[in-house]
Amino acid sequence: MKRIGWVSVIAVFLGLWAFAFGMLSRQPLNEANRRLPPVDSRPIEERPGQADAPVETGSTRAYREARDQMRRGMDIDYTGDADVDFLRGMIAHHEGAIAMARIAVEHGEASDVRGLAQEIIVAQKAEIIRMRIMLARHASANPERP
Repeated sequence: MKRIGWVSVIAVFLGLWAFAFGMLSRQPLNEANRRLPPVDSRPIEERPGQADAPVETGSTRAYREARDQMRRGMDIDYTGDADVDFLRGMIAHHEGAIAMARIAVEHGEASDVRGLAQEIIVAQKAEIIRMRIMLARHASANPERP
């Protein structure tokens, strides 16, 4: 009989604990959540204004071109030298980052994003110079490798 009593007490305690945990972990409906627009579950073709939307903006076109150019630049012939391959690939990667950052500066509206893009341009240019120097040093130290 005493065991049934203790089991009941433990069961009630666990139930109350689970209920209290659930109540405390609920996120209150704050002002930000109230302002969210309702979700439109209709297919895109049926949404108002979608048919008139431009397919591609100037910035989107520029980003696509920058991405494609970066991919072509990163499509290197591997030498088998991990150092050379890394540097050559990263130079192309950084050049792509600079191209993207220039697009953000030219087309962007948010001053903080444009500021970050300008910082990226400066930093990536400096890193490209450093990598080109390292690549030249590596080539002079290993003349048998490209």
